[in-house]
Amino acid sequence: MIPFNIPPKTGNELNYIEQAIQSDKLCGDGQFSKKCEAWIEENFNTAKALLTPSCTAALELAAILIDIKEGDEVIMPSYTFVSTANAFVLRGAKVIFIDVRPDTMNIDESLIEAAITSKTRAIVPVHYAGVACEMDTILAIAEKHELWVIEDAAQGVMSTYKGRALGAIGHIGCYSFHETKNYSSGGEGGAILINDPKLVARAEIIREKGTNRSQFLHGIVDKYTWQDIGSSFLPSELQAAYLFAQLESASTINEFRLALWNNYYTEFSKLLQPEQLPHIPNDLKHNAHMFYIKLASSEERVRFISFMKEYNIVTPFHYIPLHSSPAGKQFGEFIGDDHYTTKESAKLVRLPIYFGMTDDEQQSVVKAVRMFFLKR
Repeated sequence: MIPFNIPPKTGNELNYIEQAIQSDKLCGDGQFSKKCEAWIEENFNTAKALLTPSCTAALELAAILIDIKEGDEVIMPSYTFVSTANAFVLRGAKVIFIDVRPDTMNIDESLIEAAITSKTRAIVPVHYAGVACEMDTILAIAEKHELWVIEDAAQGVMSTYKGRALGAIGHIGCYSFHETKNYSSGGEGGAILINDPKLVARAEIIREKGTNRSQFLHGIVDKYTWQDIGSSFLPSELQAAYLFAQLESASTINEFRLALWNNYYTEFSKLLQPEQLPHIPNDLKHNAHMFYIKLASSEERVRFISFMKEYNIVTPFHYIPLHSSPAGKQFGEFIGDDHYTTKESAKLVRLPIYFGMTDDEQQSVVKAVRMFFLKR
């Protein structure tokens, strides 16, 4: 069986986890948490990085941090994971879904302004497959209308937009270190990037259950107390230790995945039309988080997945658009026409790509894909 994904392992994970255990500091914000956060801040040029238990938690922290309240509206694509919407719905917001671009499956920046009302508080671009949204346009719209920009960069670690790291461009960015991502903190994990320095102090309070414990630990106050609403948004040191081993090898993992991605693209560009393959706009560098192809229809996608399974190759499709779900209909509204979200998502299927994938494994995938299309 060739799986869709295998969590990355670099070799130092167990060593660092043992060090964390021996330190007798397991509850978070220990030496490995600090190392990971410093690495993110240095490499991605953000004012403050804070590890979280998941990207879901990072998004929920972000929603609290920008004071999302009952009746507010937040604009995002419908083609995303449920956490993108849940984080804001939990605070009482209505989610405004708009269409995606068919080339990148990212939010169509040209449709954002028409969806803005007096209730709009934030725009949430989702960098699908680690390929950046058109951030200059999004930031300009946000500045014009005095809106927050919260980047869902769950899939975007090590990707850039015009030289800037994804997650470090908007006011706040959110990363995932889930086992399906390029870099993992042992199964679950995430980080929030605070790019507006004015938000840092409150972010630390919200993350620490609404207390100023961080200031206490830094010797700024002599005791800590309840200051604000908050929750438990710290991961354990064992997760941070695992993650630090991954971040130390981030460039190696990135280059390995890019080589796999480029091999796929070279092979399938001889077989498929450009619109069936991932598109990387100019001035962007992606992280090879995902390689997908688009079939002619949802019915052909079903046949493709079944065909690949016969060759012991796992090729899953991805999100069901949120606006078509029961909760999406209850808590959100699709503004404008659904030209591409439903149609394009129904054709998309993902191919196996993971750190450590062998040449033989990749060639088996390539041969099976080629056989499917030649036998159609």
